[in-house]
Order: sequence, then structure tokens, then C-alpha cells
Amino acid sequence: MSTEKLFTVAGTATDKGVTKARFANDLVARIKILNKAGCTNINLVELPHAMTKLEALQHLESLGTFEGDAAEAISSKMSEKVKVAKRNEVRVAVKPEAVPASAVADAESQAETA
Repeated sequence: MSTEKLFTVAGTATDKGVTKARFANDLVARIKILNKAGCTNINLVELPHAMTKLEALQHLESLGTFEGDAAEAISSKMSEKVKVAKRNEVRVAVKPEAVPASAVADAESQAETA
């Protein structure tokens, strides 16, 4: 089972003209860090409960409050996370097991005597 990190805050911020999806667990601390780094257009929201990055991105998209570069950044990051999730899926193929003829004969004889 995967142990993905959970986040309680998600949103977007622009740094040097590039808008990116951002994740954190403390809204105030994250805003301070982004401001100190020179980010602009900081738009972070508290999530209803702790979520993985993919769940948080899906929630942000469902809100419909992000437009333009912010919406594009969320969509881009979500497609990246979906690809990773699909790559990590476990594929199981069940092949019928070859049963020796003697085992079949034994099972049939036991069924007849029962």
C-alpha cells in the first residue's frame, strides 16, 4: 500500500511568471514562505479534510474558482498525477493452473463414493 503524503491546504502561486500548484499543511506559514520567496497571485484554500495531491487537485478543479494560468497549472499537475497513479496500478492476470490428470481422477472417484 502506498503511503502518500496528505495535505490540508492547496492552491496556486506565481513565481517569476510561472504559475504552479502548491500544497501545504499550514496555510499561514505557507503564505509567508511564498511571499518571502517573491511569489505573486497566491491563491491557497483549506481543504475539507486531509487529501493526497491528486484528491486535492480534483477538489480545486471542482471549486471552479481558479481561472487562466491557475486553472491550467491545476489541470497540468492533475494529468501528471493521474499518469503516475496509473503507472503504479498493479495488474494481475489470473491463469488457470494446470491440474495433473491423476488429481482429477482422484477427485472424481471421491465424488462418486460420497
